[in-house]
Amino acid sequence: MGKKKPGKPDNTIARNKKARHDYHLEDRFEAGIALQGWEVKALRAGKAQITESYVFFKNDEAFLLGAQISPLQTASTHVHPDPTRTRKLLLKRREIDKLIDATQQKGFTCVCTAMYWKSHLVKVEIALAKGKEKHDKREDEKNRDWNREKQRVLRQTNR
Repeated sequence: MGKKKPGKPDNTIARNKKARHDYHLEDRFEAGIALQGWEVKALRAGKAQITESYVFFKNDEAFLLGAQISPLQTASTHVHPDPTRTRKLLLKRREIDKLIDATQQKGFTCVCTAMYWKSHLVKVEIALAKGKEKHDKREDEKNRDWNREKQRVLRQTNR
C-alpha cells in the first residue's frame, strides 16, 4: 500500500501543499532558478522550504521571494549565506509577459508550487492562482473526504 515503484527515484525537493488549499491554481509554468553553489548543495540535502514563497516581477524579470534554503553547517567560511534571499527565475519572454499580464490585469497571484530536479538542474513549478474564499475551502475538503470514503467502500467491496 503506498510503496514506491522500484528504479524510479523521487526528484522532488519541496512541495507547496498549502498553495492548493489556499488558491485555485490555473496555468502552471516550469522555470529555471539562478542559484549559488552552497544553495545547490543544501538542496541536495533536502533543506528547502517554499510554503510562503511567491513570484514578483520587476523590470520585466521574474523573482522568487520567500523561498528558504537553509545552509549546511559545512558551508564555506568566506561565504555568508542568506537563506531567504531573492532568487531570479529563468523564463522565456513570452511566459513572463503572460504572467505579468495575468497578475496586473486579471487579479491573479503567482505562487511557487514545487521545486524539483530535472536531470542535474533545479526547476521550479510556478502557477497562476486566484485566492479561495472560506466556503470554497470547506467545499473542497468535503469533496476530498467524500472521494476518500468512496475509494474505501470500493476497496472493501472488491475484496
